Amino acid sequence: MEKSSFSIIGCQHAHIQVFIEEMLHLGHRCAGIFDDQKESNLAAILSHKYDIPLLSNMEDALKPEIEIVGCAAINKRKIDVIELCEQRNKHIMLDKPMVTDRHGLSRLEAVMERGNIQIGMLLTERFHPAIYTLKQQIDEGALGELVSIAMRKPHRLSVNNRPEWFFHREQSGGIINDLLIHDIDLLRWFTESEIITAEGYMRKQILNEYPTFYDSAQLLVQMESGLVAQLYADWHTPGKSWTWGDCRIFVAGTKGSAELRLLGDPLVSQTPMMLKVTGEYSLHSVMLLNPPCGIMQDFLHRIEGKHAILTRKDVLNASKAAVEADENVKTVPLLFK
Repeated sequence: MEKSSFSIIGCQHAHIQVFIEEMLHLGHRCAGIFDDQKESNLAAILSHKYDIPLLSNMEDALKPEIEIVGCAAINKRKIDVIELCEQRNKHIMLDKPMVTDRHGLSRLEAVMERGNIQIGMLLTERFHPAIYTLKQQIDEGALGELVSIAMRKPHRLSVNNRPEWFFHREQSGGIINDLLIHDIDLLRWFTESEIITAEGYMRKQILNEYPTFYDSAQLLVQMESGLVAQLYADWHTPGKSWTWGDCRIFVAGTKGSAELRLLGDPLVSQTPMMLKVTGEYSLHSVMLLNPPCGIMQDFLHRIEGKHAILTRKDVLNASKAAVEADENVKTVPLLFK
């Protein structure tokens, strides 16, 4: 793709740095950052870090020469930006989640069906070397037929560093849409099948001043392939933890099993690890493979009509499955005050 200009509309989460850094690395130019949430200083921080102008008017982020928009707005409002970009014929890459409820999903489906622009989401885990290596191992049959998959996604909350809207499920979408959408996408990718049902619980144990903020979630997910997976996420990683979240993936197959320690092992190394054992080989570490490109180069491939690792169907179906799981989950309210 020829070098182009891009902009940012909405700067509420540092994940947008992935978009900025990869686009700049590929030689594209950022025309500016617009964010209308005055209480947030992230836009100013990124403006200074990358020498990008701050924009006072959203129209400046939609000028004719701008081809791609990056968006990390308040989650509830992202669908508004998507529809605006469709009206202005701008492709858009968003931080997850891009929608928070059934109404937003219906609007997203309508934009996708019209197909006037490409819409991407920063589902970056497909481009993590350890996860990419696991996908290759599965596809090569190294583990045999898949029997079960379990994923753990603990996170540090850092309450004082979160914006007010984050603690309201109606605005943020809640823990399933926000965190487990990554794992929902990976389940589809690993199994090459869709989700039939996702049921489970969200529990509230902290922050009674925010009644709709649930801090842990557990799902049991059935895939069309017949596989049943377990997903877990929480906001309880201690402040003194060696990492923001000790995320792990466990896969069992008929010929072997694998464990991914995505942030490494603090007693050995903080380098991501994939451990595998089979009927022929004892437990050993697998050499990690780098994916052929980063998520933004992959998105540019999609814009150009080339093969992409993360497709528009993937983005839509992951969003749909997350919204449906959030609708089906049972909630366990705060049991004390």
